[in-house]
Amino acid sequence: MPLVAGQWTGCTPDNVVGQFPNAIIDLDDGDKVARGTARVFTADGSPGVTCEFELPREFTHHELRGVQLYWMPPGQATMLNTSQIKAAFPDYQFPETINLRFVLDGDELSVNWQTEPDNSGQVTFQRSPTGTESSLRADNMSWAEFKDFALKQAPQAFVYRGQPEPFRLRTAFHRTYRKDLIRYVIEDIPTAHRQLSARTSHFFDANNPQQMGAFWNLLQHHGYPTPLLDWTYSPFVAAFFAFRRRKSSDSRSDKVRIFAFDRDGWSKQFAQLDTVNFAPLHFSLFEAISLENARAIPQQAISTLTNVDDVETLIGRIENSSGKTFLKAIDLPAENRSEIMVELSLMGITAGSLFPGLDGACEELMGRFFHHQLPPLKAD
Repeated sequence: MPLVAGQWTGCTPDNVVGQFPNAIIDLDDGDKVARGTARVFTADGSPGVTCEFELPREFTHHELRGVQLYWMPPGQATMLNTSQIKAAFPDYQFPETINLRFVLDGDELSVNWQTEPDNSGQVTFQRSPTGTESSLRADNMSWAEFKDFALKQAPQAFVYRGQPEPFRLRTAFHRTYRKDLIRYVIEDIPTAHRQLSARTSHFFDANNPQQMGAFWNLLQHHGYPTPLLDWTYSPFVAAFFAFRRRKSSDSRSDKVRIFAFDRDGWSKQFAQLDTVNFAPLHFSLFEAISLENARAIPQQAISTLTNVDDVETLIGRIENSSGKTFLKAIDLPAENRSEIMVELSLMGITAGSLFPGLDGACEELMGRFFHHQLPPLKAD
């Protein structure tokens, strides 16, 4: 039987959100059950609805009755119970519970719902891809062609991301077995804030969105899974990250990948959100304050924040409907790593410059004396 954990997206029959699916189910995988939330949004000024539930990890048919409903006021990253939402929106009718019947068939999940005898419907959800390979068709370039491309782009119009393999564009959080960002915000972030506050010289104010954005960025740069993706304004810094950890011995590809994303065009066309838990699907630019993060400035860093597992498909759907290209993939030959790393070091792009401190300095020295920056041997 198929596993149900993952992110599922669909559209209600009266979807008015536009190019984005308005019905989302996020399910974390567990030992015996999948646990998560569903949420549905509208764009007519009425509140969205969310509920939490558990499902067997594997099933074909399953039914839940009397699931408690909560409500999401438009434009707010919060949820209210039925009594609270009735007080805020007295002109609407709000049921307290919902009955749900699930039918799982591979990568399709059908959900029949009923709140009252005469109020019911069905939504069909599609599973986010589970594979690691990117679905984007990349432009293959030589290093010389990439440099020519990079130098022709307007400064800061694009942001870039380097990866040692042509992996699918996916956040560290979404690469785990977890998908439910409501649980992440409610449970993970307060725990991390308590644990790390004693280890940072700055106390991050949990009630200040800018400071908590910086806290998330700090988690990201120290290896904790977040729904952030790291980008840089410099195509050459992105190239450094693409080649930095590249090892031919354990690679499945002979290419490294650099993504170029039209920051300017995207931010002008779509609202940029700074929350992920009670928010519709979005992919947003996120430029956090560099508190406790000495790496951000030398790396010319910028992040994206998203609650979307399959970023490539979401952007591709928008590109197809708008006729505009926002995301470009470029593949460079991995075999040229040594020469490229030498050239990047001559540009001042090294581990020592990008990672202030002993770790970065030692990595730079190791590269210089053991790996990519040794001068070629001369024949007698």
